[in-house]
Amino acid sequence: MDERLAQIEEKEQLSLNPNFWNKPTEAESVLKSLKSHKNWVEQYTSVQQHVEDTEVLYEFYKEEEASEEEVEAKYKESIDAIEDLEFRSTLNQTEDELGCLLEINAGAGGTESCDWSQMLHRMYLMWAEKKGFKVSELNLQEGDVAGIKSVSLEINGDFAYGLLKGENGVHRLVRVSPFNAQGKRMTSFASVFVHPLVDERIEVEINPADLEWDTFRASGAGGQHVNKTESAVRVRHLPSGIVAECQQERSQHMNRDKALQMLKSRLYERELEKQKAAKSEIESGKMKNEWGSQIRSYVLDDRRVKDHRTSYQTSQVDNVLDGDLDDFLKAFLMHGGVH
Repeated sequence: MDERLAQIEEKEQLSLNPNFWNKPTEAESVLKSLKSHKNWVEQYTSVQQHVEDTEVLYEFYKEEEASEEEVEAKYKESIDAIEDLEFRSTLNQTEDELGCLLEINAGAGGTESCDWSQMLHRMYLMWAEKKGFKVSELNLQEGDVAGIKSVSLEINGDFAYGLLKGENGVHRLVRVSPFNAQGKRMTSFASVFVHPLVDERIEVEINPADLEWDTFRASGAGGQHVNKTESAVRVRHLPSGIVAECQQERSQHMNRDKALQMLKSRLYERELEKQKAAKSEIESGKMKNEWGSQIRSYVLDDRRVKDHRTSYQTSQVDNVLDGDLDDFLKAFLMHGGVH
């Protein structure tokens, strides 16, 4: 807390500087950090207040000026507040604050699994809605008979990735199938993958010393002017070896701007490829959508949803499928989670 209070004071001083907004990107970053520190301090102060109130009430109880029930209720309030703060303190990675991309893919089992994927899709949509998060559907592939084969959702909201990162893995459904005439008990699988959504804070910074520029005469159509002046531009990014060239404009200056824009786009694309490779590595570590690899089982006729990593379970199956996931998310993060 002392460190956070010192940071708040320092950043508030920075924001009072008359030149603070001369560099808007840096200013935004300072204000975002300030807001984050203030949020933590407010939560800590609130918990502290709960504990002090409980102590005062306990003193009253000893003087017979408060009932045991009142002390119990206040004590439970304090415990809930402490546990909630402990839970939030697990979301301490930079990417935890970001939105996320959530993908659902039907596993083995045809129509059954496609229907299960659709149920999961609805569950996450309802969870996000309760949180006030914004959801965009990026692509959806429908099942041949019913349900969906795969869907990708973009979920935007504070800590969406941090909260949902534990949903990575295979989800297993056991139920009496509505698609089976004999009313048999069926098992279906679907896999869920969650990764952080890089936001507009990602900038492509290029050190001018890393660039090597060439000018040359443009070739091709364009009349005499094209061949007489060295208006075409080529730029090489030395660390990566990426080359961009532009001869579309008549002015060398405009071609330089365009070539730099092309180079930045290619560097950004390369960075995304790296992230994709890292994602594939995680994906390949995921087991197949079949027996023995699930992180959570939803058993409808036994009225039970159980997380196999934390052993947390509930009999409120309908509530879970209606988006009441917080207890599972919290149990996972408090259990050690993934870092």
